Amino acid sequence: MTPKRIPFFHRSTAALALAALLAGCAVGPRYERPAIASPSAWKEAPAAEGWLPAAPADALDRGEWWRLFGDAGLNELAARVQVSNQNIAAAVANYAQATALVREQRASLFPTVGLSGSSRRSGQTGSNSSGTATGASSLSLDVDWAPDVWGRLRTAVGSAQASAQASEADLAAARLSALGELATNYFALREADAELALLADTIEGYERSYTIARNRYEAGIAAQSDVLQAQTQLVNTRAERVALQRTRATLEHAIAVLIGASPADFELPALAAWTPAVPAVPLGVPSTLLQRRPDIAASERAVAVANAQIGIERSAYFPSLSLGGSLSRSATRVQDLFSASTTLWALGISATQVLFDAGAIGARVDAARAGHEAAVARYRQTVLTAFQNIEDQLTATASLAQQEALRREASAAADKTEQQILNRYRAGQVSYTEVVTAQASALSARRTVLQLQVNRQTAAVGLIQGLGGGWDAGAVRDGGGG
Repeated sequence: MTPKRIPFFHRSTAALALAALLAGCAVGPRYERPAIASPSAWKEAPAAEGWLPAAPADALDRGEWWRLFGDAGLNELAARVQVSNQNIAAAVANYAQATALVREQRASLFPTVGLSGSSRRSGQTGSNSSGTATGASSLSLDVDWAPDVWGRLRTAVGSAQASAQASEADLAAARLSALGELATNYFALREADAELALLADTIEGYERSYTIARNRYEAGIAAQSDVLQAQTQLVNTRAERVALQRTRATLEHAIAVLIGASPADFELPALAAWTPAVPAVPLGVPSTLLQRRPDIAASERAVAVANAQIGIERSAYFPSLSLGGSLSRSATRVQDLFSASTTLWALGISATQVLFDAGAIGARVDAARAGHEAAVARYRQTVLTAFQNIEDQLTATASLAQQEALRREASAAADKTEQQILNRYRAGQVSYTEVVTAQASALSARRTVLQLQVNRQTAAVGLIQGLGGGWDAGAVRDGGGG
């Protein structure tokens, strides 16, 4: 008995099913996050104990870490930075571009469907023509699909997703950097305001001292050198105030750019009183840093992209398949297309395989593997640098706090010395050189205390930035925002 022949349509359908089953195969290596040797505790944490106030574990998880400083002016500027900063705007656009590429890659997993149609009429004119015209119309539905037999397209989608996640982490890093720079510049500006107020009071005192020296000289009690020393000290201090005003203006210009404003249109008035505050910063354990720093997350996602690239290059060893089909009708008139009795259909499958390329595919695979190794090395270096950064900030936190306590004590002693020397000079017991020395020491001690206060705030900002500023990479893995 002759076996029954299988129609071509059924054979093509079977080929499509087989291709779909083969789509479960994948050639890319399974991704595993590179191993990192993470210490169990921070080395410098004990040194910071007592100088670093305790805080609830979720103090940074609220995201708006700048509010920990309790400064209304900083809070207002931080809100403007997140809306108008151009570096953040560029990072937002880069992230939007990366997510669009993910959608583009995902679309390649599905068939493409096209519809085409044409209509034409032709005839002949002239004395010998019959005067009749003929027409032809056609309508065709075409389907093309390249089944992802070896997982190349799905690997490309995964690579694009990892790139998008890296872009999201880069966005978080840009936001954290801009806000950290804002806080640093803002505190430096407030410290400059405090120094300007201190210099204003000091200049008033120096003017009184200059008057005393001049009166004593005019009375024949003191030498002219006393007057010249007092004048020199007074003029030099005025010059320092001018230089400090320039520093303040530069900081104000920098803040204007951070909030996306022209320096000419921005002004930050001085406060009547400035009370610097160092917030509580929860440390956590070093292993949590891998989830809390956006630069680490971006570097780890780059490793995932490099790993996916190996699979993409290895897929070139295997044949590529494509399936196509069409369904068409034709008629002499357009209105007859949908009532035509004859329908033409076609199904086809094609395969291509590289037989010889002189090792080009192998070279690309080796290059992808080398790229993956380089990405792993960069990731580990990023983590090590992050650990170093935290240890440095912890050391700075403890050191600056201890220095401030000692400098305050030294400043109080210098103030008393200045007053006693000035009283003795009025009594004619010491030379004016001792007055100048005591006044210079007292001013230097006061300014040092102010600078240490802002340095402690800057160290707190650096520590918060080092800890990721409340950002969590877990949200990125789950597809959420960072």
